[in-house]
Amino acid sequence: MQPEQTESKVGRVRRLYKRQLDGLSSTALVYDHAEKEQVSVQTAWRDWAEVKKIVDEDWQADRENMLARLQHMRTKLFHQALKKGQLQTASQVLDSIGKVIGESVETVNIQAPELKISIEKKDD
Repeated sequence: MQPEQTESKVGRVRRLYKRQLDGLSSTALVYDHAEKEQVSVQTAWRDWAEVKKIVDEDWQADRENMLARLQHMRTKLFHQALKKGQLQTASQVLDSIGKVIGESVETVNIQAPELKISIEKKDD
């Protein structure tokens, strides 16, 4: 391949990578890409294969940090919900955080104290 063809391919792949967040299906993205970039559909599919490789590399790189980032977002959401008085949302976020740290309904039920109240008859 000539250097300018390689550069043009890299540019096409970058543009397709950015467009993938538009919410279109992969087929729609490929056909749109072929039309916009004025390349064949086969070339557009090859570009899409390159994009998928980049996405996989991104996921592998971000995977280790993902849990910490999600927890930070959940904590921020919890505080925002409390601030706005959205107690149901805050409760759901706390449930989500609890699931991540291994707290389950069974664990909560086992650890919760049991209160028994009985009323005795009054003897006069």
